[in-house]
Amino acid sequence: MSEPNTPESNEVREIRTNPIVPSESVLVATARSMRPKKAEELAPRDTRKHVETCPFCRGNEHKTPPLILAVPPEGDWNIRMVENLYPVLGDDRSQANFTFGLQQTIDGYGRHEVIIDHHEHGIAIHEMAEDHLATLFGVYQLRMRQLFALDERLKYVLVFKNFGPAAGASIPHTHSQVIAMPVVPENVDAEVKNSAAHFAKHHHCIFCALIDEALTFEATIYDRSSGAVRRKINVGQYVVERGEKFIAIKPFASRYEWEVHILPLEHQADFVDVRAEDMADLARVMKRTMARLDAVIGGAQYNFFLHSVPHDAKREAHAPSYHWHLEICPRTSIPTGFELGSGLFVNTVNPEQAAERLRAVEL
Repeated sequence: MSEPNTPESNEVREIRTNPIVPSESVLVATARSMRPKKAEELAPRDTRKHVETCPFCRGNEHKTPPLILAVPPEGDWNIRMVENLYPVLGDDRSQANFTFGLQQTIDGYGRHEVIIDHHEHGIAIHEMAEDHLATLFGVYQLRMRQLFALDERLKYVLVFKNFGPAAGASIPHTHSQVIAMPVVPENVDAEVKNSAAHFAKHHHCIFCALIDEALTFEATIYDRSSGAVRRKINVGQYVVERGEKFIAIKPFASRYEWEVHILPLEHQADFVDVRAEDMADLARVMKRTMARLDAVIGGAQYNFFLHSVPHDAKREAHAPSYHWHLEICPRTSIPTGFELGSGLFVNTVNPEQAAERLRAVEL
């Protein structure tokens, strides 16, 4: 396994602005990787295929909350969805919203469900078959559609996965989660509003523009006084993996050292609109991206989550400007007081070199 925090040959210290959400900045400070620190410990991989005491393993279905769906629906299942035993939102009770002074509450109505990604207990995403991953993405999409159709009060459905205790995973068996809520999360709302403002000014989707830049743009930036080369930007410098329909890109302003985003190459605002025949390419790009990450940083703990256009009153208006995407965020460092207090992420690995190392992995 390669060491993720190797000192860089060329020190970088600069504040980068997220082009999607300009108020979100990242301090890239590669010299910080040389300081003594305690990194997130690698999550131990339990590679067993079956664990008798695990409630998510086959044969222990009686240990889980009620079944929502299974694939296949009869016989031995490969993917299984159940209610979350400890939901953050639920539809078991309803209470009126109320306001007192400046304080306001909204009823915590919604749904919180668990998708057991695979019947094998310790299998990793990059070890799953591509057709299985395609089916898993199809389950994500199906449940999003069902939940939006279930209740018009639901404005957003977040699909996400936690791996490792530091990333919030409480059960080691591979699983994802789905939370449907009556409000749009603040970070998604910021993406939607800023991309809409960009579209109103420039008449094109900012996500599409970033993909085009990654695939076509190159430049050399010189120092005005000395004429020395300050930076070279090469075509494909931020591309980690590419398929026929999807692309994996290292963000220029990466919040996490090894963060990677997967986006459809053609403009598409809503994940529920992905065609069934395109899921195979999404699965391939996802599998290969996760394999690259595993080869470089090994058993890192991570989160990934789907950001799709909200199903609120402005859904149609935002469709031309918003672009759904999957964000993969490996957790290779612990946030410091500066990061928590300032809201400024500190990245100790140069994103350009991180992308290069990920591309260099032979699969």
